[in-house]
Amino acid sequence: MNSDTICAVSTAPGTGGVAIIRISGDQAVAICDTLFVPIRQSKRLLTQPAYSLTYGSIMQGEELIDDVLVSLFRNPHSFTGEDTVEITCHGSIYIQQQIMQLLITNGCRTADPGEFTQRAFLNGKMDLSQAEAVADLIASTSAGTHKLAMSQMRGGFSNELTKLRAQLLDFTSLIELELDFSEEDVEFADRSNLRVLATSIEHLISKLANSFSVGNVIKNGVPVAIIGETNAGKSTLLNYLLNEEKAIVSDIHGTTRDVIEDTINIAGTTFRFIDTAGIRETTDAIETIGIERTFQKLDQASIVLWVIDLNTPIDQIEALSQKLQSKLKDKQLILVFNKVDLLTPAMLAEKQDVLSTLAAERLFISAQSRSNMDALQQLLIKAANLPQIGQNDIIVTNLRHYEALVHAQEAITRVIEGLMANISGDFLSMDIRECMHYLGIITGNIGNEEILGNIFSKFCVGK
Repeated sequence: MNSDTICAVSTAPGTGGVAIIRISGDQAVAICDTLFVPIRQSKRLLTQPAYSLTYGSIMQGEELIDDVLVSLFRNPHSFTGEDTVEITCHGSIYIQQQIMQLLITNGCRTADPGEFTQRAFLNGKMDLSQAEAVADLIASTSAGTHKLAMSQMRGGFSNELTKLRAQLLDFTSLIELELDFSEEDVEFADRSNLRVLATSIEHLISKLANSFSVGNVIKNGVPVAIIGETNAGKSTLLNYLLNEEKAIVSDIHGTTRDVIEDTINIAGTTFRFIDTAGIRETTDAIETIGIERTFQKLDQASIVLWVIDLNTPIDQIEALSQKLQSKLKDKQLILVFNKVDLLTPAMLAEKQDVLSTLAAERLFISAQSRSNMDALQQLLIKAANLPQIGQNDIIVTNLRHYEALVHAQEAITRVIEGLMANISGDFLSMDIRECMHYLGIITGNIGNEEILGNIFSKFCVGK
């Protein structure tokens, strides 16, 4: 694969001010040199040093395609570790297509999704977890996801795993050395010291695995379920939060019959809002399915916005509270009393006094007139209670990494149990090597073509 010279448009699809076309491979400079005419003839690409920027034209025979800037990077000091050329042209789709066709005609092939980053990994420019962080960085939509991706891409996670594997390698080397001298009854490894070391490693792996619960929320958004009876104003509230008409708003009861989801960034935190079907007794088969899905989504939510029409009788609210009690356990509950604009000040004061007995965060709003919405956003941030992410914090956000850490933790736990039971060194060595295996899967020290293909196929073309 690395013998091919690949090319792709690396900027976002469509028309823009400028576009960047990236070429990488052994023939990258030579191919571009045949198409590029520098403004000064002495500036031909083949003679230019690394990290140079040259102005000139892309020509198809005598026809001018575009005036461009060409950046040159020579191996191994490039993103891919290969000779790399980046052509900055005007952002016309036609110009991009013409240059790509010229490159392919002269010996390039179109890059597969993620192939530039895959080559960086294969050429030792980064390990697999760092390569995956490139995709996370591109997809980051909040301050938290950006910080985590930057930390991982710069090797914070990789460095921890490298230290762990080095300790495990020392560990198993001593064990296996004893096996070589088993007939002479020589002990190279102090079992008590090994148990302390294994326990320390287990604690660190456990800490990394446990961080996934936070990392997953930061990466995918804090799940917030919007629930309540029909016509309480759930869809109006969702539309306001998303700043678009995502859900149908109607005076007809039971308009929302399925789950509607979307994400929004509030003060650097991503929230994933889930609008659900209104809860009520109904004979409508489709609406019943929607209500069943409401209860399913409640299980997945971290925060629940229970929207209540202020005109709803107190006994009706209390009855629904009893019905939801088991589902709301361990959730951050915010009671959102809606339609405050329809009550007189005296009626509102009476309602507030009665509803004060309900134990939860409470807020009185009008989704229609958008009153008190800033306070609602502040309550959401408070309920999310996400930790502040420092530059050196290591938090696992990738499901593949989490699963590998869980297997590694199981293996090192067996090592600790084996040391306590004083089992044979060959069995200890097997479990140590299994732990090393799963840590190696994360960084790419151990892998296969199927795993690599699956990971890099999710990247955008040109990266």
